[in-house]
Amino acid sequence: MCTIYEINPMAQVPVIVDGRFKLFERYPTDLFSRAKIESILDWHHSNLHFGAGTFVYYTALAPFLGFRPRPETTKHAEKSLMQSLARIESVWLKGDAKFLLGRSHPSIADLILVCSIMHLEVLDDDMRNRFLGGRKRILAWIDNVKKATSPHFEEAHVFLLEVKAQMQSKAAAAATAAKQGGSEASSELKFSSKL
Repeated sequence: MCTIYEINPMAQVPVIVDGRFKLFERYPTDLFSRAKIESILDWHHSNLHFGAGTFVYYTALAPFLGFRPRPETTKHAEKSLMQSLARIESVWLKGDAKFLLGRSHPSIADLILVCSIMHLEVLDDDMRNRFLGGRKRILAWIDNVKKATSPHFEEAHVFLLEVKAQMQSKAAAAATAAKQGGSEASSELKFSSKL
């Protein structure tokens, strides 16, 4: 017989156990709270996810991979990202809230929104600070989510941080080559999906 901690490290119900398969939720049981979280998740896809993902793709990943940038798409994504960050602070992270909606523990909405913001990690420091530098509540919230879900949070973002390191290495090699008057050394980068 399993303990609740073996099934769900959060020690909460509901959980489903079917043989070796164990599934647990972080949705609140209160229907009003659940509806608010669902509302955040619906909003996320067309706003924060679009803004962060598209901006990072066209400003960092596309040039790194040799694809051409799209200035109009990038401009639209940047606007969406800035508005999304402002909305998170003004609507869902009011006051000293540790998590969205003033909750004492993270919900699935906290996890998904923070993961979208983590896309910004592949940007250079100046660009990332343009978005997050003055947003103390968002930075504290991200830190709260990281702490509440550690070590799983770090494990989920290993690939992202590996890509960032490869991009920084390639940029440093290009800068060194440019200073020496030579051409950038070519290197093949291996990308693998974590899906």
